[in-house]
Amino acid sequence: MATSASSNLSKAVKQQYMDLPQGDKVQAMYIWIDGTGEGLRCKTRTLDSEPKSIEDLPEWNFDGSSTYQSEGSNSDMYLIPAAMFRDPFRKDPNKLVLCDVLKYNRKPAETNLRKTCNKVMEMVENQHPWFGMEQEYTILGTDGHPFGWPSNGFPGPQGPYYCGVGADKAYGRDIVEAHYRACLYAGVQICGTNAEVMPAQWEFQVGPCEGINMGDHLWVARFILHRVCEDFGVVASFDPKPIPGNWNGAGCHTNFSTKEMREDGGLAFIEESIEKLGKRHDYHIRAYDPKGGLDNARRLTGHHETSNIHEFSAGVANRGASIRIPRTVGQDKKGYFEDRRPSANCDPYAVTEALIRTCLLSEEGDEPVDYKN
Repeated sequence: MATSASSNLSKAVKQQYMDLPQGDKVQAMYIWIDGTGEGLRCKTRTLDSEPKSIEDLPEWNFDGSSTYQSEGSNSDMYLIPAAMFRDPFRKDPNKLVLCDVLKYNRKPAETNLRKTCNKVMEMVENQHPWFGMEQEYTILGTDGHPFGWPSNGFPGPQGPYYCGVGADKAYGRDIVEAHYRACLYAGVQICGTNAEVMPAQWEFQVGPCEGINMGDHLWVARFILHRVCEDFGVVASFDPKPIPGNWNGAGCHTNFSTKEMREDGGLAFIEESIEKLGKRHDYHIRAYDPKGGLDNARRLTGHHETSNIHEFSAGVANRGASIRIPRTVGQDKKGYFEDRRPSANCDPYAVTEALIRTCLLSEEGDEPVDYKN
């Protein structure tokens, strides 16, 4: 399996320089979503003092023609700081800064879905929407071959790998542990991790997060994963079906609740939301992967713990349904539900916004409502 050339550079030599004092200066790494809607970019600037809030961070710009976001003749794009985290790679007082991207006319870039997501979240903030997202991913070599798989052929069939222990079952745990600790340091609301059904496939969970924080925390968790994998010389893939055939795909199951759902009698509100979702299945499928459903079509086949992309279904403890109501929720008559349709490479802003629009704003039809105010 091929690893990146940079992973062979001496980390001990690098550490000599990372241990040097940096005086009163602070390094702020600005992070943004590129024109693919799933790739991340970053660059760093020096600040004269440690920022205490988003308001302390300056706007910046970048060349959008090199990130699939503009033409070369009008390439300047603006980076507007939106969320700040501790930097687990350079450590305190340095920062990671997730940014909104604006075009030359100060309007959101096409793949900056945070702005509209934030607008609908503010409209329902009195309902306190909570989200938890289960991010699956696959560790690959730089040649695209799954980490730990035989160079010719396949590992043993699925069965022993989910939550597995042992060198013959868990492929890449060092990466998972490093990512987990880095997220905790950064302040990301990561709440767990486990090995998945396919070897070299893993999952981490982020949440519960309220409102816009869900998208912010998941995107930064993804960025940290990419950086950790870079240090190990491997690649984290969010492809919904990285290996064709009798192997599980990768999703981003999304758990959702409101204050009413979490209180006594909340099951009635859960069932009401599921009924609304059933009438708007096609709209959600388009919102749940960056290619409008084409990526998810490879994954949502009705097999390998997925629903059929063309049919909406719901059930208690049913992992083959579009929407799963956990068994404890059915028993307690309150709690949350799980939407199992989002793909691993989904934009969490798009997913959470779609859930709010359908379940709480009671939108209908195939297009989102444009709220002018």
